[in-house]
Amino acid sequence: MENLLNYTREDLSRWLEKKGVRPFRSGQIFKWLYLKLVDDFDQMTDLGKDLRALLADHFYFDCLTLADTQVSADTTEKYLFQLTDGAHIESVLIPEKDHFTLCVSSQVGCAMNCRFCLTAKGGWKRNLTAGEIIAQVRTVRMFLAHRNMDPQKLSNVVFMGMGEPLANYDQVIQAIAVITDTDFGLKFSPRRVTVSTCGLVPEILALGKACAVNLAVSLNATDDETRSWLMPVNNTYPMTRLLTACQQFTMKPRNKITFEYILIKGVNDSPAHAGQLVRLLFPVRAKVNLIAFNPHPGTRLKAPDPETVQTFLQILLDKNMTAIVRKSKGADILAACGQLQAQQKNKGIEID
Repeated sequence: MENLLNYTREDLSRWLEKKGVRPFRSGQIFKWLYLKLVDDFDQMTDLGKDLRALLADHFYFDCLTLADTQVSADTTEKYLFQLTDGAHIESVLIPEKDHFTLCVSSQVGCAMNCRFCLTAKGGWKRNLTAGEIIAQVRTVRMFLAHRNMDPQKLSNVVFMGMGEPLANYDQVIQAIAVITDTDFGLKFSPRRVTVSTCGLVPEILALGKACAVNLAVSLNATDDETRSWLMPVNNTYPMTRLLTACQQFTMKPRNKITFEYILIKGVNDSPAHAGQLVRLLFPVRAKVNLIAFNPHPGTRLKAPDPETVQTFLQILLDKNMTAIVRKSKGADILAACGQLQAQQKNKGIEID
């Protein structure tokens, strides 16, 4: 049997046609999957019994099992999902003022080996399929519906969970197509979808041509030596190539690329670093998210003092850069930036 969530609507139309079923049924099926959020083919009541039986014989779409959930003091929720092969991933639901943002994973583990990231400690196991990525969004919307909350309040998706999204480019692009399908898919606006990358230059350029989502680049240093020490990807795509690709990235005239800069005590947090960051990003349509390092077990890296963070921010603002300090949510449950690891607790609890 196959995961139906791996199918685009066009794929499903072709499959139905081969089975002698009129291809327009794919639209009906997608509405049940993504708009009405059913959990069984028998609930697709405007399809005939024979078609429902045909689908049930060939497909499944319950590819995630909730193994654990944790709730932070700030009400951020972290979900540990088990996949059908027994692997585990994590997703994080972040409460905002009037909506929710979901941080989704794109790989089981990560191969980028960034020094500040807990996910890297567990290594890389495999890419997620498009269906496994989509299922994170669909499943969390179902959780909200089961709580009698409006599923559409989950309106923002960020590819900032486990893995490097652009190292799983094809599956991420397919998932985005369903997530942003405003007719039959999950109906997210592309401007509310953000893909974060450590700096895979060819895929950055391809992403800008493929879809109109937001780009976030994890920068974290102002010179190649420091960035290579923090992020080995810089040995392949040094900062000159990365920033040139960012200048060439296709986006709407008023949009900007977000540069994520994790401030680490004694490594990249001095006033001199701030001045160099201004000079580096001057040619790019950029905004900067400053993030104080989130400690995790086993690291020797430390977060800077709040005064250091504010001084760094003020230097950027004084040079007319768009910059904010992003307050990390969920740090007390290891759900903040760089803290996801998918520990296999397997408690099998449910969200009511």
